[in-house]
This record gives sequence, C-alpha cells and structure tokens, in this order.
Amino acid sequence: MTRRPYVAGQFYPGTRDRLRKALAALTVPGAPRKKALAVVSPHAGYVYSGGVAGAVFSSVEPPPVFVILGPAHRKIGPLFALQAEGSWLTPLGESPIETGLASRVLAGCPLVEADERAHLEEHSLEVQLPFIQYLREDAAIVPVCVSAETDYAALDALGRALAEAVRSYGKEALIVASTDMSHYVAQKTAERQDRRAIDRILELDPAGLFDTVEEGRISMCGVQPTAAALVAALALGARRAELVRYATSGDASGDYSQVVGYAGITIS
Repeated sequence: MTRRPYVAGQFYPGTRDRLRKALAALTVPGAPRKKALAVVSPHAGYVYSGGVAGAVFSSVEPPPVFVILGPAHRKIGPLFALQAEGSWLTPLGESPIETGLASRVLAGCPLVEADERAHLEEHSLEVQLPFIQYLREDAAIVPVCVSAETDYAALDALGRALAEAVRSYGKEALIVASTDMSHYVAQKTAERQDRRAIDRILELDPAGLFDTVEEGRISMCGVQPTAAALVAALALGARRAELVRYATSGDASGDYSQVVGYAGITIS
C-alpha cells in the first residue's frame, strides 16, 4: 500500500516546488551535524513549528532509515499501529517502508500490530517526512502510530523492542518522536509547563517525563512516543540530550494569549 498525503496543502505546501522552497527556508544549510539515536520534533503546520523541526533535523546526520513514532489524534485499534510494507508519498516523492526493520519490531513486541488504516488520517508522522526526504532522498521509514490510551509499561516494552530491533538490524537508524508541547495556554504557562517536560527529556528520564506530564496535566500530545523513544535511545546507549530550539505558535502569530509549544531535541 502507498500511503498518500493527508495534510499536504494544509500543514505544509502541497506542490513539490513550493515545498522544497519552504524546506530550504526552514532548514539550516551548513549547520554542524552529529550522529544521534533519536530526536524530538514538532508536528504542527510549518508556519508555526517548521523552524523548530528544521533546526533539529539540520543538526543530525540523516541515516538511511528513520523510525517515526507519532501520537494518534484519533482513536485507533491497537496500542501501536505499524505500517509494515509499502511506501509513503509526499509532494517530494515516495519513501519505502524498511520491511526488514519493521518485521523485527513486529516480532519483538506483541503489542505492535500491522495496521495501515491507523495512519491514513493521522498528521503527526506525515509532517516529519518532508524534512527527512529533503535531507536524505533515499531514506526509508518505519512508521508507528501510538495510541493515547497507552500506559508506561507498554511504552517501556515498545522502546526496548525498538532498541533490540535496531541493534539486530545492523544499519544506522534514527528514531523520531513526533510531539507538540503545551496546547492553548498563555505563553508564560506554556514556557513553565514545557520546561518541566523538557527537563525530564534532557535528564534522559522517560518514566519521569510520563509522570510529570500526567501529574501536571501538561497537554503534551506526544508524551507516549517521546517516552518510548527515550527508552529505546537509553537501551542503545544514549548519554545526553540537547535542546536545539524551543518556540511557540505565538512567535509566528503574535498572539501570546493561547499558544502551542514546540521543542526540538537531539538524543545521542
């Protein structure tokens, strides 16, 4: 199955030329790049969060495979829905599913199910793909949609299975955790709440992140995929995380009364 773009022309430009022009403006040519195990990247419309996503993707060496973990904004069947074969299409072209790695993830975690339909109307993974394609045209992907109903024990199991799958796969892969931070709160509130969550990520503390967001009622929509990505990165030997850029929607709109926060973080 070829998964066709769902939010092209809405969250990002819908034609190849306009999209390439937008990505050229959002990424950082000549930025120092380092190897990373995982990144945290936002998934709003590019006019709002594209600068943060562009900064974080520009700061890492793009490997041949990207495992994209994104939150499900609608109810899905399995806790973790993986598209195991086929490809994803954007205005920039077609990216194949890396079936060898996908099959290892499926085999390693019984909570992961092959489910293409869960991805059809979900934007959180899709908006990451043009950045990946722009920086590495031949990249393959493994997309995993994460249910909002997932508890921490399941996320820990997913993260450990991802790490083992990547390790046994034998090629370099980058895990992308797709998330926005606080939603529709005042700028000062967003900064305060987001700092608490970001600090847990920087401390490489996935359980602490999950608990902080839950107990503080922080409206970070992708806390589940971010926690799973942290678990995986730690199992793969991560030792540090770095905040590349933070912004809010108010920086683009000028309205700081109700903002959404965006963080770009590398984990290596």
